[in-house]
Amino acid sequence: MIRPFDKPVYVTRPYLPDLKAYQDGIAEIWKNQWLTNNGPVHQRYVKNLEAFFGTENLCVYTNGTLALQIALQGMGIKGEVITTPFTFVATAHCLCWNNIAPVFVDIDPETYTLDPAAVEAAITPRTTAILAVHVFGNPCNLDALQRIADKHHLALIYDAAHAFGVDVGGKSIGFFGDCSMFSLHSTKLYHSIEGGILVFRNPALKQVFAYLRNFGFKGETEVMMVGTNAKMTEMQALMGDLILSDLPKIIAKRKMLTEAYIACLKDVPGINIHALEAPLRQQVYTPNFAYVPVDIHEGYPLSRDALYEKLKTFNVYTRRYFYPLLTDFTCYRGQVAMGDLSVAKRVADGILTLPIYYGLETDDVCRICEMIAGG
Repeated sequence: MIRPFDKPVYVTRPYLPDLKAYQDGIAEIWKNQWLTNNGPVHQRYVKNLEAFFGTENLCVYTNGTLALQIALQGMGIKGEVITTPFTFVATAHCLCWNNIAPVFVDIDPETYTLDPAAVEAAITPRTTAILAVHVFGNPCNLDALQRIADKHHLALIYDAAHAFGVDVGGKSIGFFGDCSMFSLHSTKLYHSIEGGILVFRNPALKQVFAYLRNFGFKGETEVMMVGTNAKMTEMQALMGDLILSDLPKIIAKRKMLTEAYIACLKDVPGINIHALEAPLRQQVYTPNFAYVPVDIHEGYPLSRDALYEKLKTFNVYTRRYFYPLLTDFTCYRGQVAMGDLSVAKRVADGILTLPIYYGLETDDVCRICEMIAGG
């Protein structure tokens, strides 16, 4: 008989660096008496991020949502933007907060990212950009989307919230498209408590994005544009800076856990793990093993929602991520959807993301899989 876990096993837990190192950093902040607004810890963190990404075309923010809002504002995106209904609500919210109309199209059944054919079919004279999402950290069809953007003179923006640490062809995934946003929320494999990063192609955007982050101020007495307050604090920067050096071991641990899930679930009828296996089959990109998505379909004795509830009785808290589709939320009903969203609907109704975090062990994974295999 499988016993429930004594303590809750959540879908994720934040990685925390060495406590003494963080305490020493806090002591430095106390000594500086500088808590926010481009302090010395923040400046050091930005330099280390620039070295990590290999570019100075980078700005840091207090969270990813504000970073993406600022990217759209600073790039002058207007009209309609084609995006995915299979994403976290912040993706579309950022469009609406900039008075941009989201146009939702279907996704690829293998990668869960935007279907390039559906994107091209949805382009109208009002279309100004494509906002694609690297779902679960797996890259979109980068070449196809770039060809479409170039052909139709559209901006190509990536919501790379899940994709920190992913490399494609030996370079960061942030180098594709015109701009990429990375989320540093504490639920992510790499975080700064809360935070966001923009990596962009045009170096002229750096000053624009910096103005927009700090109310539009240039110096003390001149305001260049209508900005907002999206400055990262020193405490956030400290957390992000300390964890950055630990990223290789974090990803290595998550790879090991992912392999354990695959080994334990590969023969369970009705559990489709292709999205989980895909990163391990890749030759062209280096994955970050950010999530453990499995698709519950016919052949498994329980529905996805029934399994979700069953695992709770074992003290295991999974997530139906992303469910429901954005087009099913009250605030987006009636918004423009181009073509059939049947793939996105099927995936949203079947997907379940399982626990993965640095403190989880392979024995825990095997136990969770036994709960799933029991049906």
